[in-house]
Amino acid sequence: MDKKDARRTRRPDKTAFYRVAEDARLLDFLFATFGDRSKTTVKSYLAHRQVTVNNAVATRFDTPLHAGDEVSVDFTRGFPEFRHPRLRIVYEDEYLLVVDKGYGLLSMATDRVREKTAYRILADYVRQSDPAARIFILHRLDRDTSGLMMFAKSQAVQEAMQRAWNDMVIDRRYVAVVEGEPDPPKGEITSYLKENAAFQVYSTDDRENGKFARTAYEVLATNGRYSLVELQLATGRKNQIRVHLHDIGHPIAGDRKYGAAGNPLGRLALHAVRLRFVHPVTRRDMFFETPLPAGFRQIVH
Repeated sequence: MDKKDARRTRRPDKTAFYRVAEDARLLDFLFATFGDRSKTTVKSYLAHRQVTVNNAVATRFDTPLHAGDEVSVDFTRGFPEFRHPRLRIVYEDEYLLVVDKGYGLLSMATDRVREKTAYRILADYVRQSDPAARIFILHRLDRDTSGLMMFAKSQAVQEAMQRAWNDMVIDRRYVAVVEGEPDPPKGEITSYLKENAAFQVYSTDDRENGKFARTAYEVLATNGRYSLVELQLATGRKNQIRVHLHDIGHPIAGDRKYGAAGNPLGRLALHAVRLRFVHPVTRRDMFFETPLPAGFRQIVH
């Protein structure tokens, strides 16, 4: 191997994991853990982004630690930094990625768009640490829907979750701004959904060819013209929420495809706000919430 090839060869990461036994400051914990190394060396781990606390990069010496936290140190290089205007990593471990996707970003590639997708952006990110790394989508959000979604880091994890999806995914909730005021303010919408040649999903009485869908809803706030509605999915069909709200005469604001008259927020007003599931490997109860986009609450006041 010549010098040029040697420079291209990536050294394998050497990473160690430590469980915190009692509350402490991060730097104090590191000094105690690496008592055989100089304080300058230990401080350099923080300065060069080589330390994470519960899978989040930590650079502050006074980061608080609590009993049960996990600290990891990569002795080879800094952990990759992820920044994107329409995608935020909420949680990451060796098995899963949970992200907050912005509206206007496709979950996966289509015939027309292949590169600018959440899948491609995250695939490029995980390959910074391991060129052979891959990700696998677990569920999708429409391009113009924002909020929480997750990816697996192996096909085995993807298959394990998808086989037992209804048992492992405990709670998926969305919040939408809809036109008008649903009456009653709390209820359940059920139908069978089909898709036509124009890729329009619609409700049908055809039980043989339609897919059963159930959506629970509750009005959180209203001014009569627009209402803020929380929605909980019992099934996860394509465009389910959009079709069901159209069916009861209260389409999502900005959803011209499914009957909305206006677009007051300049976007489809639908956001995946909550995700709770059983971790496919550790069996921990995983719970995530993300703030509502700007304007959702203001428009109903």
